[in-house]
Amino acid sequence: MGSDKQSVGLLETLKMERVRTILTHRYPYPHEHSRHAIIAVVVGKTIKPSYSNFSRWYIAWILVAALYHLPSFLSMGVDLRMNLSLFLTIYVSSILFLLVFHIMFLGLWYIGLVARVAGKKPEILTIIQNCAVLSIACCVFYSHCGNLAILRQKPFERRNSSWFSFWKKEERNTWVSKFIRVNELKDQVCSSWFAPVGSASDYPLLSKWVIYGELACSGSCPGSSDEISPIYSLWATFIGLYIANYVVERSSGWALTHPLSVKEYEELKKKQMKPDFLDMVPWYSGTSADLFKTAFDLLVSVTVFVGRFDMRMMQASMNKVQDGVLQGDILYDHFSEKEDIWFDFMADTGDGGNSSYTIARLLAQPSIRVNTKDSFCVLPRGDLLLIGGDLAYPNPSAFTYERRFFCPFEYALQPPPWYKGEHIAVNKPEVPCGLSELKQYDGPQCFVIPGNHDWFDGLHTFMRYICHKSWLGGWFMPQKKSYFALQLPNGWWLFGLDLALHADIDVYQFKFFVELIKDKIRAIWHVISYSYLPDNRMYKGNNDKHYSLDSLCCHLQPLDMIHCLVGENDSVIIMTHEPNWLLNCYWNDVSGKNVSHLICDYLKGRCKLRMAGDLHHYMHHSCVSSDKPVYVQHLLVNGCGGAFLHPTHVFSNFSELYGASYKCEAAYPSFEDSSRIALGNILKFRKKNWQFDFIGGIIYFVLVFSMFPQCKLDHILRNDSFSGRMRSFFSTMWDAFMYMLEHSYVSLAGAMLLLMAAIIFVPPKLSRKKRVIIGILHVSAHLAAALVLMLLLELGIETCIRHKLLATSGYHTLYQWYRTVESEHFPDPTGLRVRIEQWTFGLYPACIKYLMSAFDVPEVMAVTRSNICKKGLLSLSRGGAAIYYASVFLYFWVFSTPVVSLVFGSYLYICINWLHIHFDEAFSSLRIANYKSFTRFHLKSDGDLEVFTLAVDKVPKEWKLDPDWDGEQPKQMSHLREFPSKWNAAVTQQDPISTVRIVDHFIIPRTEKT
Repeated sequence: MGSDKQSVGLLETLKMERVRTILTHRYPYPHEHSRHAIIAVVVGKTIKPSYSNFSRWYIAWILVAALYHLPSFLSMGVDLRMNLSLFLTIYVSSILFLLVFHIMFLGLWYIGLVARVAGKKPEILTIIQNCAVLSIACCVFYSHCGNLAILRQKPFERRNSSWFSFWKKEERNTWVSKFIRVNELKDQVCSSWFAPVGSASDYPLLSKWVIYGELACSGSCPGSSDEISPIYSLWATFIGLYIANYVVERSSGWALTHPLSVKEYEELKKKQMKPDFLDMVPWYSGTSADLFKTAFDLLVSVTVFVGRFDMRMMQASMNKVQDGVLQGDILYDHFSEKEDIWFDFMADTGDGGNSSYTIARLLAQPSIRVNTKDSFCVLPRGDLLLIGGDLAYPNPSAFTYERRFFCPFEYALQPPPWYKGEHIAVNKPEVPCGLSELKQYDGPQCFVIPGNHDWFDGLHTFMRYICHKSWLGGWFMPQKKSYFALQLPNGWWLFGLDLALHADIDVYQFKFFVELIKDKIRAIWHVISYSYLPDNRMYKGNNDKHYSLDSLCCHLQPLDMIHCLVGENDSVIIMTHEPNWLLNCYWNDVSGKNVSHLICDYLKGRCKLRMAGDLHHYMHHSCVSSDKPVYVQHLLVNGCGGAFLHPTHVFSNFSELYGASYKCEAAYPSFEDSSRIALGNILKFRKKNWQFDFIGGIIYFVLVFSMFPQCKLDHILRNDSFSGRMRSFFSTMWDAFMYMLEHSYVSLAGAMLLLMAAIIFVPPKLSRKKRVIIGILHVSAHLAAALVLMLLLELGIETCIRHKLLATSGYHTLYQWYRTVESEHFPDPTGLRVRIEQWTFGLYPACIKYLMSAFDVPEVMAVTRSNICKKGLLSLSRGGAAIYYASVFLYFWVFSTPVVSLVFGSYLYICINWLHIHFDEAFSSLRIANYKSFTRFHLKSDGDLEVFTLAVDKVPKEWKLDPDWDGEQPKQMSHLREFPSKWNAAVTQQDPISTVRIVDHFIIPRTEKT
């Protein structure tokens, strides 16, 4: 009993919860955030697999391979050859050693000698990171301290060497003087603070498993040193730390880091939580499988679905029809009895996660407070959300819909707890429990029309995720088809049209909306002769019968139900994906004939507003008063729901639709800002489109492939004047071009293919002659740049050969040099290297040899080039020719990728700002996530429609867990929460709720009754 109490008191004193790191079963491996003790953060981020990191390492490899041949570094005391070869040797040795260790450790776990936690496989990337850091540390140490062995002439003196003499008062002045004499200070630090662990004779069991240090003495040294190499000691120390940390961590759950309690770990985990948003789609990526799939889906859609199979036809055949009136599938009237209603419109979302979540977060807020000119106004959340298509980029798939579309909206407003993502709604609308009909649900609802990107797979993904699911985050989706009609309060209607890839509605869709309008006319004919009497009865003119209001419905036919059909004094909003009024003006084309027929010949002026997306900007046009009939009063484009930005200045010439004149009331961004943003193609194209290097580098190499090598460059180097060298240079460049036309096959074919692609790339709105001229100028710029780069590379190699920097040794130069100095600087009297070579069946030296040969690329290229210039290209074998052109490509690719991006970006800038073409290509390259907006409508009780367009100029890039959301008590329905969104901006001043502003505000009055 006494011992128990004592132990309990001891545990309370030690506060064991603070040092306990073995957590519950939910956290079987709690130290993933700490990684290992020797991983450098900078190196870890740099080694993380990505194309940009690959480019950095690739350029570093090529640069080091070129620089280590230059003698100027030797004069500065930097021997790149030694550091490079030592790094590769230690790196390969470390990887092999750790791989053997992990195999043995997994074997021990398999037979049950270590704990269950050890069964988790090690990450290869972690091993590579640790080996890279270890190798760099050893090379840095060698650069400053070398591999010198300290002879034990005075053991007592060595044992008592002042490791911390810096802190002794009597030696303080000596240390200050040594700060001035840097070399002596460095020797003191190397010999005292980083001294070897001792002699091999002190460790008899390890005497045959170590590398020895190099003797440092003037003249001949007496015998050989038995001191362990300081490099080997440092390497063994790091390897020992890695193994100790790994064994303890995987076997017991403890780590060689500061332990955290469960509560501290949970708080740290919340602080480190970030949303897993995807980046903007890289439209110019040469390595993206999604873009190739998009191109394939588009090809299939155009050749198979357009004109052959139309999903809209199948939807029409499945509509429920009762007595001529469509019930439930397409026509929805559950909003019609409200006094007023707020609803939102957005389009073109599902690109970058940051931009899509920014809009979704604003849409989800219970209300938004925005400043106006004089005061402020509060705009409540919309009861209805309308999305105008293009839900996910670049192609419709389960992955893009879930990660780019549903994920941001679910973060902004969570779905109800009973909702499951894999659930398929069989009988929509599936209203929440406790409700019998859709009218009783008071939460936000969502209706969606598909865009052209949603049609790339024939509308398959859209039907699966929109028409057969009930929730988009916290927005309820009662929609069953890809088009619909909504009856809104106070005589307003909304038609959601599906244009597919035809840019027009189909016949069945046209028939539905026409019947919705014409049925009202027939209904009026049935009751036109009825008139009200004071005693609450109706009188029929040709009959003496009187009917009460209650019994009137029994005498009317089904088509007489006036409240479900469009009236003569009603107002209609038409929502489409494409704004054909702008696109037709831009392309000088006519599209959407069925839509125009519906608006002009059937609605006859009742269409108050047309709104669309597709173009990722905001523009609002209103009709100009005239004597001509006006079929549409306002035209609104708002495609700023999350996709990349589109320009506005190229559409500034639009002014007429259906014979009526229009003026631009608002544009976001403004025409001036839009033109200025286009300048980014020159300055930022490569930064935004690193993956384009893959295509651009290959194209440039193909253009000059046949011109390698240029053996006769003496006349350029012999000229003394700069002007003479320039004339000779461009003369040689012209000769190379003529050689390509007369003798080349590969380069000429590549140039012709590039010319055809450039001509096809020019938009067809221009005449054929202009397209050919622009294509020729475009290809000429690329070809000239490729020829200049080719000659510069050849001149550089020729200069190095003339100065005996290249073409002096041959293949495997670095490895042969290292083997000659290895025995001198790293003595191995016990034959450890020979034994390792035997045990690895020659793999150990072979890996080092061929890894070092990767840094002999300039030497291989120069030697092969000299042989070609002397004996001709036919003297090379196929393998030798392949090695030569591969070596040339490695360097030419580095030089060409920035230039091809600069030329292509300049082409896009000139086209978009001077010729007003390539509006899609010139802005998709910039991948701009900023300038996002949506439109909020208020249909008032008096019938007027007030319109607010809210915009965010700068989209946050960093998010954190919202403490208000985390601290609020969860509710059954998330729209009832005060703080519905999970994430807010990491910087409070950049949060969309704080930065949102009104960029356009206008009112559409209701139609006066006649």
